Amino acid sequence: MSSRALVLALVLGLFTSLGMAQDKKKALPPIDPKVSIAQLELELTPQRAAALEKLAEAWVAALQTKAQEISDKEVEKLAAKGEARDQLTEAITKLEEEKTALIDRVRAVLAAWKNKGGDPKEQETYVGQVSGIKLDATDTNALWIQAKAWITSEQGGVRWGLNILFALLTLILFKILSKLFGHTLDRTLTRVRKTPELLRAFLTNTVRKVTMFVGFVLALSFLEVDIGPFLAAMGAAGFIIGFALQGTLSNFASGVMILLYSPYDIGDFVTIGGVTGGVESMTLVSTTVKTPDNQVLIVPNSKIWGDVITNVTGSSTRRVDLVFGIGYEDDIAKADAVLQQILKDHELVLDNPESVVKLAELADSSVNFFVRPWVKTSDYWTVYWDITRQVKERFDAEGISIPFPQRDVHLHQVSS
Repeated sequence: MSSRALVLALVLGLFTSLGMAQDKKKALPPIDPKVSIAQLELELTPQRAAALEKLAEAWVAALQTKAQEISDKEVEKLAAKGEARDQLTEAITKLEEEKTALIDRVRAVLAAWKNKGGDPKEQETYVGQVSGIKLDATDTNALWIQAKAWITSEQGGVRWGLNILFALLTLILFKILSKLFGHTLDRTLTRVRKTPELLRAFLTNTVRKVTMFVGFVLALSFLEVDIGPFLAAMGAAGFIIGFALQGTLSNFASGVMILLYSPYDIGDFVTIGGVTGGVESMTLVSTTVKTPDNQVLIVPNSKIWGDVITNVTGSSTRRVDLVFGIGYEDDIAKADAVLQQILKDHELVLDNPESVVKLAELADSSVNFFVRPWVKTSDYWTVYWDITRQVKERFDAEGISIPFPQRDVHLHQVSS
């Protein structure tokens, strides 16, 4: 053999071996109804859409064969009686279990194909049509046999019992986690200075709800619910609800601004949206205010953010504004000294800022003093009421009058 022919033979042999190697690489996973779902998904991962389409057809064909077997047995059962009928019922139940296992694997293949750009709509329709178990309500003996077989079946009662158990355990676990995460976040934010209680409560509540939502979605997955369409449906429903509730979105945006800028906090006494009271709680939609006479008012956040917000207890100290009048014939210096002494003796009046006592008005019936002591915000009303009472008692004791409005009426007699 010439050297040229030898080289040609070697090249052909090399290409043939490479082709065989590629054919092995392109070999599709076999149709094995006993393969685990996890193993099957791993085998499907490297496959391309064209290969997955062939696999899908092969698996659907296997499912069709199994469905045909069940159908043939059902036809035989119609003509059978007695013990033969019961035996056919048991055989059908066994085939139904095998069909359920096949359906799980077919759906895994269809999902992989769909994720890589395929269109398994026809195959999914077929799987949906052959899914489920047909029951004859008139044959109680057959129903009992099917129920007993389903309960003990790995693809029936055992499988769904474990699914429900795992779903419940997931909900319990995420309930515990939601409390743990919320408590941890609350403690962390508490240690951070200047974190408003309103923001802290909102973030803690949000973390708990999000954690529970994740747990709910995972529980649905354990119950073999396809969460993809579920989440898509939630998104679509959220868009529709948001469009229908545009006013609520305005409240939502206002709630976010209130949380960011924190013009008030839980426990503050405020005037917001035309109402006055203590802040009880807040959501992204509204703020709950309790009035001094114990009425509970729900104020929309958009009305609050678009109006003036007065935070009465926003500062640690506050000035008490009082006005006391004496008669024109009373001693001004003596009244001034009495007022100064009352403020000096009151234990709740602050030394700094300094209190103010000034003669401010010459009114129609009285000479008015403006009395303005500074107090802690929490002591405002205590000081207001105490000083008002003490001024009346001291003025009476010192002979200083507190005049009331009066008029001088002059009568002129006109001769007729």
